[in-house]
Amino acid sequence: MKHAFLATSAFATLLAVVATGASASGTHNDAIGKPGVAAKATRTIEVDMTDGMRFTPADISVKQGETVRFVVRNSGKLKHELVLGTAQELKSHYAAMMKNPEMEHAEPNMVTLAPGKTGEVVWQFTKAGKVDFGCLQPGHYDAGMKGAVNVAQAGR
Repeated sequence: MKHAFLATSAFATLLAVVATGASASGTHNDAIGKPGVAAKATRTIEVDMTDGMRFTPADISVKQGETVRFVVRNSGKLKHELVLGTAQELKSHYAAMMKNPEMEHAEPNMVTLAPGKTGEVVWQFTKAGKVDFGCLQPGHYDAGMKGAVNVAQAGR
């Protein structure tokens, strides 16, 4: 009986962690926008990720309401990813990645790429302000692999 309780308790804890992670990384409380529709993208921005722990470009400007197709290339020899989020969401997700380096995850606001691969994120920026992005692979964010999308208010 004791083993059944422990298994049930462990399962409940796992569900709570997964649910928290899903809401933190999947819904973004609309602070950074929402998944975009590729056919409605107004432009494409190419982003390169390197083993020098940098994104090129690291500073991107868009307009509020704009849907952007990010074509992301990993030109390094290590796995990298681009994750859009608030600074708080990225730091929280990064802490989880540091504890569980083999954690696999896929959300519309991110792309994880093996060396030499290319992928994309299509995102609509619904609010003016700053949207952060970073590579949350262990050690990469701390090494400076981060950037920002500056979203100009519509009409400017």
